[in-house]
Amino acid sequence: METGGHAFFDGYFDELSRRLHDATIEQLEALCRIFASTRERGRKILLAGNGASAAIASHVAVDLTKAAGIRAVTFNDVDLITCFANDHGYEQWIAKAIECYGDAGDVAVLISSSGASANVVNAARHARTRGLGVVTLSGFDPDNPLRTLGDLNLWVNSRSYNIVETTHQSWLLAALDNIAKNGGVA
Repeated sequence: METGGHAFFDGYFDELSRRLHDATIEQLEALCRIFASTRERGRKILLAGNGASAAIASHVAVDLTKAAGIRAVTFNDVDLITCFANDHGYEQWIAKAIECYGDAGDVAVLISSSGASANVVNAARHARTRGLGVVTLSGFDPDNPLRTLGDLNLWVNSRSYNIVETTHQSWLLAALDNIAKNGGVA
């Protein structure tokens, strides 16, 4: 069985390395400031996404709380998702969760590889109307709808789900590690 060998992995890791630089240091420092400010103000971070982005949200929420001392939650409970999706439609369930759990001054971190997931886009719009800060992470098309809805918008110039998702997770965890180690100010 041919697996692609060195050429595949060299190309893959080269591409991932290039995509990690799609966010500028200034953008990553801004993400750190948003996280640190949320902690200083006694507010919380709400993270959401679909599929792998939901898994990234869960990982980051736990580490923000444990390692950085920032209250953070996700909406990955099956009963919550199915209840809100049943009652309000799948395209509105994250917005409804933000309505129920978010408070003015909290920050919503919304992750969508394509930037076109209707439930994530609607959540970003709803969070802004409720006085939450919004950070978006997206990829694929540079003019995806999510990319314009945040106070900070991080975008990966790739159409590969795994490259986009790995980059999103790396950016979030790097910011989190900076806060845990340095207090969040570079």
